[in-house]
Amino acid sequence: MALEVRCGAEGLQKILKRAEFSARDNHTKTRLSRDQIVRLYQVAAQQSGDEMMGLWSRPIRPGALKQICTTILGASSIGAGIYRMATFWNLVLDDYFLEISNANQCVVVQLKPRGRGDVNRFGHMLMLKLAHGLASWLAGRELPVAQVDFAFAKPPFAADYPVLFPCEARFDQPFTAISFDRALWSLPIQRTASDLQRFLTHAPRDWIFTESNEHALTLKLREMVYTARFDLTLNDAAAALHVTPRTLIRRLNAQGSSFQAIKDSLRRDMAIAGLTEGQPIEALAQTLGFASAATFHRAFKHWTGDTPAAYRDRI
Repeated sequence: MALEVRCGAEGLQKILKRAEFSARDNHTKTRLSRDQIVRLYQVAAQQSGDEMMGLWSRPIRPGALKQICTTILGASSIGAGIYRMATFWNLVLDDYFLEISNANQCVVVQLKPRGRGDVNRFGHMLMLKLAHGLASWLAGRELPVAQVDFAFAKPPFAADYPVLFPCEARFDQPFTAISFDRALWSLPIQRTASDLQRFLTHAPRDWIFTESNEHALTLKLREMVYTARFDLTLNDAAAALHVTPRTLIRRLNAQGSSFQAIKDSLRRDMAIAGLTEGQPIEALAQTLGFASAATFHRAFKHWTGDTPAAYRDRI
């Protein structure tokens, strides 16, 4: 873990304790809620003195994000603001540099290596999310993304990427990159200095998670399943989306997902959130549509490696 390299084992334990959850050694399937991720980032950035949590060889000292935001606020457009962001990172990053280019009516922000180093998946994801998050914040709304590319193999949790990026994600690409429609680059900046403090206080919540339901099929289906409280069939979903069940299956397969996988991931995330909030296990099992608490126990252990009770004791 990058934080352990930066802070040492003892420092990492202090960060985890202050973030209000314990290390889960040998529990590789354990998942965190959005609130836990935000809390971990905030504590880790403060305690480690590194706003990128040890992901790069050089620490990104506290105040960097504020400096970036202050700089881009004075830009003439969204595109000019992201150019300023790239210029900043190219001054402080030793491992990679950001290059902005045009291709097929898109503006592409690429993360290119300065040498031959290991690819840090989370670092690459976070850098793309920062570009998307800052552009969206400047515009005053979440901007659509044409495509994201990653210079690493498709991970086992790739089905979760639509929660972060409202578009297609491609893996095993030459470079990590994010692409926007070129027309978006000329949009005016809608933010003022008075908006800055709220954005920084909530970081990374306001830029790491997508709220788009227009561009990500899996997010649309998650919302539909949630609204129906899991009482939604594949045929129901296809009818609501005005496609045939076969077409829906094919589109989900192309994204490396399935209707059942979306239901399971939503149940998993709601289960984690419910346990974190202290909801009774039996009531949570009923809310999530399980036939019995025992069935919920088995499913939760499959998802996380823990029983619900053991997971609750760890947080």
